[in-house]
Amino acid sequence: MNTRGILHVLTAVVLAGCGPTSGAGGDNNTSGDQDGSTYNPDGSVPYWDSTTGPQDAMPAPNWDAFFAEDPPPEYCGPGDADAAVMPGGTPECPDDKNREGCPCAPHGATAPCWPGLRVDRDRGICTDGVTTCEYFNEFIGQWGPCEGFVLPVEGATLGPEACNCFSMGSWEIDNLSPCFITYNGSDIYAVSTFDAGGGAQCPTNISQTPPPAPEPGTDWSTNRLNVDCAGQYELCFTLRAGDENNPDPVNDCIVVSVCVDAWYDTPGVVQDLPNLPSWTSANSTCAAQFANSGGYGEMSVLGLSIECEDIDDNGSSYIFHRIGYCPLSCNTNPTAPECANCGNGGSGSF
Repeated sequence: MNTRGILHVLTAVVLAGCGPTSGAGGDNNTSGDQDGSTYNPDGSVPYWDSTTGPQDAMPAPNWDAFFAEDPPPEYCGPGDADAAVMPGGTPECPDDKNREGCPCAPHGATAPCWPGLRVDRDRGICTDGVTTCEYFNEFIGQWGPCEGFVLPVEGATLGPEACNCFSMGSWEIDNLSPCFITYNGSDIYAVSTFDAGGGAQCPTNISQTPPPAPEPGTDWSTNRLNVDCAGQYELCFTLRAGDENNPDPVNDCIVVSVCVDAWYDTPGVVQDLPNLPSWTSANSTCAAQFANSGGYGEMSVLGLSIECEDIDDNGSSYIFHRIGYCPLSCNTNPTAPECANCGNGGSGSF
């Protein structure tokens, strides 16, 4: 049986008191103009203290305050994490976000901006916006509205809309074809195929007594992963009898579930995973149901990301893709219309 092998996927925050304050009109200047200074030679911004008057530069920032309500991602990878890179500016106006109303220079400059949480940035659908340094006075500007950004979908917990780790990528499996063997004219069992150098093949020496054994010394399939976050992931491919378009996790029986557990190193880079092992299903009833009435494959993941996020679905495996199987008749009549997109392998994007 061949799988189809076709992929079916694929507000600005204005904070009072964080605008530029040098020169007349600064938000914190409650006692008239400052001393006329703008930027210091080192690039720091002078400010007005309502008690002591004009100050040369902002005091040393409290790094904890930067992350009190918006921490950077944690680290749950091998070894020790690199030291966190602290943003410049102030907790109200950190320069890693370029918030609207915060100081900038020169006039007319553009920069990426992000009004969301740091842990969501550049995950899934989440993307930066662009802001422009607008006129505040002749020496300094203030960032304008952040335009074009995309935040997580409210209420989303899984997939690209949630903007979590493991929210976008693809798991590719080169061979998804099972082999169905009939004994005594009616008893049907399933066993893994193997790559014989020209496509998936059934075992060559089928035993006379069920269940059949896989081809000795072979694996089921090579596979590879490309996702947006490093981590330790257990990926499983599960064959179920049932309708791909109306999956029923309670009543759709499982023919077999084959898994691979691996550390994925580099986000956005294709990484080969250990081969999916060969297998035999002793569930003759479910194999017969799959062979006679159809079935589908589920791709799922369970793991821990390098940013200490549990990759699951409320404690259970997160099913991120389903693949429908072509009818068995496609093995003998591959030119039939329903067999147009059949293939040995498949991939699941999310």
